Amino acid sequence: MKVIAFGASTSSTSINKALAAYAANLIEGADVTVLDINDYQVPMFSEDKEKEIGQAEGAQAFIRDLSQADAFVISFAEHNGHYPAAYKNLFDWATRIEREVFQGKPAVYLATSPGPGGAQNVLAAAAGSAGYFGGNVKASVSLPSFYDNFDLEAGQVSNPEYADKIASAIQSLDA
Repeated sequence: MKVIAFGASTSSTSINKALAAYAANLIEGADVTVLDINDYQVPMFSEDKEKEIGQAEGAQAFIRDLSQADAFVISFAEHNGHYPAAYKNLFDWATRIEREVFQGKPAVYLATSPGPGGAQNVLAAAAGSAGYFGGNVKASVSLPSFYDNFDLEAGQVSNPEYADKIASAIQSLDA
């Protein structure tokens, strides 16, 4: 199984990218590719800009990379209760090229934050709208208080309760 994982964040030290990579690597025998959304440069979306340049090259590359996957593990950062602007912008460009960006492929959606909310708002928004964009969300898990529940040095969830929740979510990709 070819799995694409990414954190919907542009931070060079993204906790969501770390969580997505950890979770994707729980899939035995999977060929995991961890994307960095910084690699997909796009201008700020507007209809005027789209008329001027057509399809943004970064969005085309993003869609090409996503098309290589059999499944996705995506962890969403939350900025003021919503998607980070850079991810939303890339996503907007991508959906103008291919409305069903996620092509019906199975996915696990995750979210985390340093605080106790665990980015639950953005996770609910992402899971709730996934179907409009070809999303096939098999499970979703919020990891609150990232630094209390994840060992960055070891690259794994340190809280057994959340480790089990994420492992169960990942198993749903095989179903």
